[in-house]
Amino acid sequence: MNTKLDLNTIIGFLLVGAIIVYITVFDQPSKTADPAAANTNDTTIVKEKAAEAPETVAAMDTADFTETNDTLAYLKAVSLYGPFAKQMMTQAETQYFELENDKLRLKISSLGGQIVEAQLKKYQTYDSLPLHLLDQGNSNFGFGIQAGQIRSTAQLQFKVLEQSGNQLKLAALTDDGAQMVYQYNLPEDEYRLDLKVETEGMSSLLAGAESNLIWELKSLRHEKNKKNEIQSSEMMYRLLEDLEVESFNSTSEDEESAEGKLDWFAYRQQFFTSILQSRGEPFIGADFRIASLDEEGFTKYYAANVKYPKTGTGDIDLPLGIYLGPNKYEILDSYEEGFEELIPLGWGILGWINRGIVLNVFMFLEDYGLNYGLVILIIALLIKMVLFPLTYSSYRSMAKMRVLKPEIDELGEKYDDPMKKQQATLELYNKAGVSPLGGCLPMLLQFPILIALFRFFPASIELRQQPFLWATDLSTYDSIYDLPFDIPFYGDHVSLFTLLMTVSTLIYTYMNQQLTGSAQNQQFPQMKYIIYFMPIMFLGVFNSYAAGLSYYYFVANMITFGQQFAIRAFIDEDKIRAKIAKRKEGPQKENRFMRRMREVQEQQQEQGNRQQRRKK
Repeated sequence: MNTKLDLNTIIGFLLVGAIIVYITVFDQPSKTADPAAANTNDTTIVKEKAAEAPETVAAMDTADFTETNDTLAYLKAVSLYGPFAKQMMTQAETQYFELENDKLRLKISSLGGQIVEAQLKKYQTYDSLPLHLLDQGNSNFGFGIQAGQIRSTAQLQFKVLEQSGNQLKLAALTDDGAQMVYQYNLPEDEYRLDLKVETEGMSSLLAGAESNLIWELKSLRHEKNKKNEIQSSEMMYRLLEDLEVESFNSTSEDEESAEGKLDWFAYRQQFFTSILQSRGEPFIGADFRIASLDEEGFTKYYAANVKYPKTGTGDIDLPLGIYLGPNKYEILDSYEEGFEELIPLGWGILGWINRGIVLNVFMFLEDYGLNYGLVILIIALLIKMVLFPLTYSSYRSMAKMRVLKPEIDELGEKYDDPMKKQQATLELYNKAGVSPLGGCLPMLLQFPILIALFRFFPASIELRQQPFLWATDLSTYDSIYDLPFDIPFYGDHVSLFTLLMTVSTLIYTYMNQQLTGSAQNQQFPQMKYIIYFMPIMFLGVFNSYAAGLSYYYFVANMITFGQQFAIRAFIDEDKIRAKIAKRKEGPQKENRFMRRMREVQEQQQEQGNRQQRRKK
């Protein structure tokens, strides 16, 4: 009996060994199950096939594993899923769980335990569809692991442990009791949710060289102007060393490495952003990639390979924050994490003007519930009122130049030598008490405000899908006619606000020419025509820009015309002429500017005399 039992045992071992040999030699997985191909989080593979939908090991032949006591099926599962074989066999079907508040509706999948759908309930796409930042197939989130042929937790099936209200707890369990737990919590009235990631007993699986956090995202198209949406989308992150927010973008493809600790990174789109934030120990470093997509319905591809901190045992204890929401300044600023830097309001003085002045005025007027077209009109009026002293000074200087024009023309006829003519002209300016830059400086001081507003309006989500007059959306172009063809440097549509802005700018340029006289044009005749080219060039640039920006510039031009007529009524050129004549008769005092100009001319004249002496 003992001999027979021993023989049966030996035969059993031989059969098991034969099965193992058969699986490893004759029943190799197909190429789609190859470890390299199965690793959908491998950024080198994504570089080659960024546009392809990701496949997962979890999708492979799970129907073959319905019987947990099937030895052959279990051994095959072990070769594919390693220590996660039992859970992957018993949980073949993917389940979905929903979390929802007044602002967000989230769908979380048991496959990867990740968010597969994120809808912003208060917003719509340009074609009036529900707006999603995440939707089935456009996001892939997970931690790198080494388990059979699995290389990412995004390929694992997670089991629900607990769900209560807007809290959800999922776990991926190994056969020997180790686990990875995801705990989701969506607060009320928030765009940011909490995700706590913890592991226990999984240090050996997380010890590989590629055991990083990897998040890929193909951003969905939301706006009417896809080209502008692509150009406005950037990869951004904040380094803890100096708390500076770095960004990079490319219309084709770009990569960047963040050296040092960082607390968050963001996939910023034109008006919406997806942010991943470490709310505990900071990330240790990251490699980022961004690329434009030509696919229908998509704009940019983002990928981040992030090094995360581990516990002393090699496990994960990582509290994360995930922001999925609008680029609205007061919302982002309320988190006090530097998120507001995601809005491109300009740097230096431009950012100061937008954040310190324009934005506060804009939000103050917004609280009254006015139409945004009226808000822009009021902002234009306020800015013009503040700048009116500079405008008045500029026009008064122009009036003085007009009074002196006949004498300047006489000097032009009297002197053939340009140097002597310029010196005589400066002496005339000094006697009359006129600064040749008096009309230019006030305009130059207004220039930063014009540029700041150029950044502000296209970045204002408040204008998104807000109608005014014929424009249905002030955040994009207001097409009154779609052309059947595309005009280079112009586009395939006609924006009426841009046309009005261009025409009013041409009229403004012509009126300035009449105000300043033709003295400058006599010295530089070509300038008389060149200055008219700039508004025409702007016609092509602004035709596809935000209608709110073109509308602002048009309104600002119209207000300027009104100021010009008002100033003309108050400025008496006869009085200016009499004042200049009286000043000429009195003692002359050379101001600092004139003295500097005279010294420069004398140096130039002396240099010219030396050159002539050398020639002799």
